[in-house]
Amino acid sequence: MPVIPFEALPDRARVWVFASEEPLTESARDQLLGAVDAYLAKWQAHGQPLTSARTWRDDRFLAVGVDQTDAYASGCSIDGLFRTLQLLRPVLGTTLLPGGCVHYRDPGGDIRAVTRDAFADLGASGAVTAETTVFDPTVATAAEWRERFETTAGRSWHHALLA
Repeated sequence: MPVIPFEALPDRARVWVFASEEPLTESARDQLLGAVDAYLAKWQAHGQPLTSARTWRDDRFLAVGVDQTDAYASGCSIDGLFRTLQLLRPVLGTTLLPGGCVHYRDPGGDIRAVTRDAFADLGASGAVTAETTVFDPTVATAAEWRERFETTAGRSWHHALLA
C-alpha cells in the first residue's frame, strides 16, 4: 500500500510516536526501519489499505502516521504495529513502546531519558526549567508533530512536573 514521505502527510493525519531510552546503533536502526517499512507496505484496516508514513529522528524517535482520508486505522491494525515493535525488542536491546520516560536535551544538547520522578527532581534542583527542550510523544496528529514534538517544558505537559 502507499507509503509516502512523512512530510507529505496532511496535518490531520493520525500519528503515533515511539521512543527509545538510548540511541539505537546503526544496525538496530536499520533492522527497525526495515521491519516497520515492511509492515507499513502491507498495512490494512478491515481490508482497506492504509496510506502511511514513518520518520526517524535523533537516533531514538520513530513516528508513524496514517492519512485517514480514505481509511481509518482500526484497533486491530494498530495492535499489529505495536506487536511488530514488541517483537523487535530483543534485536534492538530496548523497547520503543510507551514506558513513561521523559526525553529532554541537557545543556550540552544531548538527549537524555529519565523517569517522570527523576525529571521532577531535576526540576526541583533547577537542572531543568521551563526553558529546557523536551520531546512530547503524546502528539496525535502530523500537525502536532510538526508544531510541538520538540518544544520547551513550559509549553508542554512537562511543566506539571516542574511545579
